[in-house]
Amino acid sequence: MNRTRTSDRSRTRSSGGSDRAARWGGSGRSGKPSRSGGQGRRASVQGEFALPVSQTPALPAVEAFADLDMPEQLLAALRAEGMSVPFPIQAATLPNTLAGRDVLGRGRTGSGKTLAFGLALLARTAGQRAEARQPLALVLVPTRELAQQVTDALTPYARSVRLRLATVVGGMSIGRQAAALRGGAEVVVATPGRLKDLIDRGDCRLNQVGITVLDEADQMTDMGFMPQVTALLDQVRPEGQRMLFSATLDRNVDLLVRRYLTDPVVHSVDPSAGAVTTMEHHVLHVHSADKQATTTEIAARDGRVIMFLDTKHAVDRLTQDLLNSGVRAAALHGGKSQPQRTRTLTQFKTGHVTVLVATNVAARGIHVDNLDLVVNVDPPTDHKDYLHRGGRTARAGESGSVVTLVTPNQRRGMTHLMSSAGILPQITQVRPGEAELNRITGAQAPSGVPVVITAPVAERPQRGTASRSRRGRPSQSSRRPARRRSTTETAA
Repeated sequence: MNRTRTSDRSRTRSSGGSDRAARWGGSGRSGKPSRSGGQGRRASVQGEFALPVSQTPALPAVEAFADLDMPEQLLAALRAEGMSVPFPIQAATLPNTLAGRDVLGRGRTGSGKTLAFGLALLARTAGQRAEARQPLALVLVPTRELAQQVTDALTPYARSVRLRLATVVGGMSIGRQAAALRGGAEVVVATPGRLKDLIDRGDCRLNQVGITVLDEADQMTDMGFMPQVTALLDQVRPEGQRMLFSATLDRNVDLLVRRYLTDPVVHSVDPSAGAVTTMEHHVLHVHSADKQATTTEIAARDGRVIMFLDTKHAVDRLTQDLLNSGVRAAALHGGKSQPQRTRTLTQFKTGHVTVLVATNVAARGIHVDNLDLVVNVDPPTDHKDYLHRGGRTARAGESGSVVTLVTPNQRRGMTHLMSSAGILPQITQVRPGEAELNRITGAQAPSGVPVVITAPVAERPQRGTASRSRRGRPSQSSRRPARRRSTTETAA
């Protein structure tokens, strides 16, 4: 690989850095414009907010991964995974991120954002070694599930270039995460709450982070993480490279863009951020009295389905009703411990469970192959939530359907939501047991024989493992003092 081939701007950035940074198109940004504004023209996109318009022309998109200036080990790892042609967001952004440019990328969930930022991050960090507690690259995500998904996606590529990954999330052992950071990890994938905790403990410092990624930044702001996110971004190298990827963008994200991105390359895939030809959108009008029976028949279909409801209690109630009806269902929400959530997702992915009943905790960060149906039992109140819920299906070019059950008093709100999302759905009046419901969703009558979901033998705890506290969290070992979890940690 020709490691000196960078843009003029990247060479300027490297000139003020270390020899190591210069050798890898590193993140020194001498002469860089101020982040406080003055970033040139701004243009309105889809009426959402004013996107920055780059003052520096973007490099052209590539047609194959082999056309990119990446280490041969990364290219070989891509070939081993059977990947040769990048998705549009990867093809458009990678030439620029590899050259050290800041990037603002928008693409619907499942469009390939993880590798769009991940390959550039790994290529530009390869050959470097982190000191204890001082990572070189950071990926911030809003949820534990998304952090694990990003880690799983990047692990084979990080291994190919001998970079160490650490996942830092709430709900898991902070001691183990601190040990991983003390041992040296070049790349950290983190939720804001737990990363703040580790920094406060002195187990992590961000002063050597030269590449920072914000994935699903809009949800981080929606979840109230904006103060923590900005505090963390203020600690990384000010001349470093920043990448912000999201399926939707709003004015809160605009604040992050203006403050932390300089002369970014802007790329948007799927302007409606979800209304794509591989996905069908159905609004099913149901009578309130028929909603429970309709939901149960859809859940009893052949194949897997994710069903979204608004509250933890509603999720638990529907899950028990489905189990009593003979449907192999499991609940996923923020009231579950992280081991419970991980086990439930594993059971769903392997087919041990066929229906995942969830709150919005599952709307981002969950990738399940061959999932062709998502059902909004409770319609979302925000069009961004709709797009992210629906993004669990029709991923990576596959087909799928999103079905929303709407009672008469919800019709006006649903019409407004669909308009905001830029979607024109198919609207159908349905009743339980009708052929039309079966045609759209595959609904069928449940067996009526109650089922109990047990953990597979390989997952069952052995004798002597720590018991769970009454709150559902693993009890602390007597050798490890209990620590009060922060509210931000439980949210992340």
